Amino acid sequence: MSPIEIRGDAPRQEELFPPAALEFLVELDRRFAGARVDLLERRRRRRTRLARGAETLDFLPETAAIRDDPTWRVAAPAPGLIDRRVEITGPPQRTMTVNALNSGAKVWLADFEDATSPTWENIVAGQLNLIDARAGRLDFTSGSGKRYRVGDAPATVVVRPRGWHLVEKHVVVDGHPMPAALVDFGLYLFHGGRYFYLPKLENHREARLWNDVFCHAQHLLGLPHGTIRATVLIETITAAFEMEEILYELRDHSAGLNAGRWDYIFSIIKTFGADPNAVLPDRAKVRMTVPFMKAYTDLLVRTCHKRGAHAIGGMAAFIPSRDTAANERAFAHVRVDKEREASAGFDGSWVAHPALVPVCRDVFDRHIGENPHQVGRQRFDVDVTAADLLDFASAGTEVTETGVRNNIAVALRYLRAWLAGSGAVAIYDLMEDAATAEIARCQVWQWLRHGTRLTDGRPVDHELVAKLLDEEYSAAESETDGRDENLARAGNLFNRMALQPDLPEFFTVRAYATYLAR
Repeated sequence: MSPIEIRGDAPRQEELFPPAALEFLVELDRRFAGARVDLLERRRRRRTRLARGAETLDFLPETAAIRDDPTWRVAAPAPGLIDRRVEITGPPQRTMTVNALNSGAKVWLADFEDATSPTWENIVAGQLNLIDARAGRLDFTSGSGKRYRVGDAPATVVVRPRGWHLVEKHVVVDGHPMPAALVDFGLYLFHGGRYFYLPKLENHREARLWNDVFCHAQHLLGLPHGTIRATVLIETITAAFEMEEILYELRDHSAGLNAGRWDYIFSIIKTFGADPNAVLPDRAKVRMTVPFMKAYTDLLVRTCHKRGAHAIGGMAAFIPSRDTAANERAFAHVRVDKEREASAGFDGSWVAHPALVPVCRDVFDRHIGENPHQVGRQRFDVDVTAADLLDFASAGTEVTETGVRNNIAVALRYLRAWLAGSGAVAIYDLMEDAATAEIARCQVWQWLRHGTRLTDGRPVDHELVAKLLDEEYSAAESETDGRDENLARAGNLFNRMALQPDLPEFFTVRAYATYLAR
C-alpha cells in the first residue's frame, strides 16, 4: 500500500503529482510533521501562560548573544529579490497570475494562505498556474474575447504557503493529513519554484524548523545550499520580540522581514484578549502611526538593515471603483502611507491591485532612486523597548457603533465568499482577506467580553451585537437571489467564532474542517 494518498479530484492534478513528487512529499512529512506538532503545542502552552499573566513578553535573555553579536549577516539578496520596491499580492488564480506578473511590480506574492480559500480545486489550480507561468504557456481569454499573456518582464514570483497551524486533508501520509505548509512548499519547490513568504511564525524555533525543511529539501532535490530564500511576515506579537533570532535561524535562506498589519493586530487580540488594558479601538483607528505600531515597524527596519536584509512594508488594500473622486482620495491616502514607509527606511511595500503599482513605485523611486533598496540606511535612532511594543493604550479607546457594524458586515460577507471558494474579496472598495476577517470577528469578541463602551456611552453587549448582526445579515441576503446557503453558514460560523465565551484561535481551521475538507 502506498504511504501517500491523494483524496481529491481536480482537473490536471496528475501533472502536479508525478511519482517523484509524491515521494518528495512523503519524505518531508515523515521528517518534519512531528516537529510541527510539538511546536504547535508549545504555542498553545505559551499563549495560555501569557493569557493568565504567568509569563510576560520581553526580549529573550537566552538569545541575547545573537542580538549582541554585530558580525553576522543574512545571505546577499538572490536574483529577482534585489529590488523589491513594489510587491503585489493575491491568490494564484489564472487571471490574477497573468495580471500580477504583468503589473509592473517587482515581486508578486502568490498567496495560498490568507488570500486563497483552500478548496482542493483552488490549491491544485494555483500550483498548476505557477507551473504554466514558468513554462511560458499561461494565458486566458476575457469575456470580450481579448487574450492575455504574460509579458517579457514579469514580476518575480514568491509563494506564501499556508501556515503551520493548517492541514491539507486531501493529501494523506501514513494515515494522517499532511501539514498544508509542507504541501504548498513542497509542490512549488519540486516544480521549480525557489522563493517563499512564511506566514504567522510565532518564534525563532518555528523559523528554525523552516530552515531545517529548506536544508533537507535542497538535499533531496540536489539543489545548492541557499537556493531557497524566504521572507518572514512578522505578524504575531511574539515574533516581534524575536526578529533578530528569526533572521539568524534563516540567515543562509533569508530574504528579509515584512510588516503584516492586520494579522499583527489579530495576534494581539488573541494573545491579550482577556486583558481589559489591551482592548483596541475600531480597527480603522489602529493606524500604522499609533505609537505601538510605529515601534513595531521601526524595530523591523532597524533589525533588517542591521543584518543586511530587506524590510518590506504593509498592504495598500484599496480597490479602484468608478467613482473618480473616491479614487483620488484613496490614491492620496495610499501615497501618504507609502511615503511614511519609504521615509522610515522600508525597501518596498505591498499593494493589492495593479492600479496602485505606479503610486507605490513613484514614492519609492523618489526615496531610493537608482539604488535597488535602502538596506544601507541604518536606523541608529531607533531604540524600541518591550514597553513600547506593548503600549496598546497608545491606540486610544474609541469604539463606535459604525466600527462594530463594519466588523460584522465584513466578516459575514468575507466568510460567505470564502466558503464559496474566494479568498480575496472586494468589500466596500477594499480587498479583504482572511486576516481582516479574523480581526473583525476577534474585535467583536473582545468588545463583548469587556462590555466596551461606545463613544455614545452604550455598552457592546449581546443585544446590540444581535441587532447589528440581524441587520447586516438581511443586508447581505438582499445582495443575492434567493437563499444563500453559504451566507447561512457564514452566520453560523460568526456565532461560533465571535460570540461564544472562548475565542477560537483561527476561523480557517474550523471552517475548513467543517465545510471545505470533504
